[in-house]
Amino acid sequence: MEKKLLKRIEGLRKRLNKVGLTRNLIDSEVVEVSQQLDRLLNQYQKITSYQQLSFW
Repeated sequence: MEKKLLKRIEGLRKRLNKVGLTRNLIDSEVVEVSQQLDRLLNQYQKITSYQQLSFW
């Protein structure tokens, strides 16, 4: 699951970079992709934080 999530994060990062270079940063598509990326990054952080806690 973690690897799949990282692939999705990388895909959204690339998309955000591409869209951000061609549109205004307050464009609805840029904002939507950014929000999607934020959600995935938050998920990833929760997963990795939980793994670190369960190690102890």
